[in-house]
Amino acid sequence: MECKENHMNQQHDDTYWKEKLTPEQYKVLREKGTEAPFTGRYVHENTQGMYVCAACGNPLFRSDAKFDSLTGWPSFDQALPNAIETHPDTTLGMMRTEITCTRCGSHLGHVFDDGPTKTGKRYCINSVCLDLEHSTE
Repeated sequence: MECKENHMNQQHDDTYWKEKLTPEQYKVLREKGTEAPFTGRYVHENTQGMYVCAACGNPLFRSDAKFDSLTGWPSFDQALPNAIETHPDTTLGMMRTEITCTRCGSHLGHVFDDGPTKTGKRYCINSVCLDLEHSTE
């Protein structure tokens, strides 16, 4: 799968991201915001393909890893190898695990250990952080 851009090990300044991203994407991807539940375009999406980082095109999740968690955000039980990094997040008085894109460092959402599948994981991702590249098969 061809990526939109190659940002591996590269950092960009705020001016670059403000020009590249929509204001909502900037708030979530670069300022660690969260979109409102049940408002994202991929909450109920069932199309086959690859979910990639909306900021840099890094492949993150296969569509067959997606499930309906009833939380209001797209949820996945497994990320692609080396696609994400995890970081402790103690904001809002909670202990959570933040997920960021390994290529561009953008905030994607959080991962929880309450998933219903055999992985036990629920990667809770903001739709605005994703693009879906449809499968050609």
